Amino acid sequence: MERKEISKSVLKRLPGYLAYLKTIPEGQSPYISATALANALGMGEVQVRKDLAMVSDGGRPKIGYNRMSLIDDIEQFLGYDNTTDAVLIGAGKLGQALLGYSGFDAYGLNILAAFDANPASETVDGKPILPISELESFCKANKVLMGIITVPAVHAQSVCDNLIACGIKAVWNFAPVHLEVPANILVQNENMATSLAVLSMHLQAQIKDKK
Repeated sequence: MERKEISKSVLKRLPGYLAYLKTIPEGQSPYISATALANALGMGEVQVRKDLAMVSDGGRPKIGYNRMSLIDDIEQFLGYDNTTDAVLIGAGKLGQALLGYSGFDAYGLNILAAFDANPASETVDGKPILPISELESFCKANKVLMGIITVPAVHAQSVCDNLIACGIKAVWNFAPVHLEVPANILVQNENMATSLAVLSMHLQAQIKDKK
């Protein structure tokens, strides 16, 4: 299928479809409709149908999609079948947890190494933790295009600037701060404070409903 231009909002929904499709037991029907998928996820049928049409042409009237083929189509579209090499900056507790997480393999992400101003250890699960002074030579030697930032907020912008100078084109930012980057650099923020606020508001609403 020819790759289409797709919005960030659609990109954010696709992993949710993929995760649900993979939870369906083997014994169930090999086909699933956009309607069934929408109902299972509590989403609008029209939106789901449009999203799936962006990544797969395998849908058939009154039959739906072959589930395994749809999984393959979504994974290929998201690039999960291609490995993206990355470096991680900030080898504290969060950084080391991400460095040692083997589940990234399923999403085509391979963290080659971590870098820190003062490395407390040499490796995590066999992956090296190197001095930050070696970042540029490592990125250029390994043609790395993605950087993951897990440093304190006060250092995040300077680390981001350093990554961009090393040729990085995409940044996954775990620091709770807005990063200023050139237009050609993509930044994806993981804002834990925002997520916690959403969860907290939901819990408060649930508590009020029970009173």
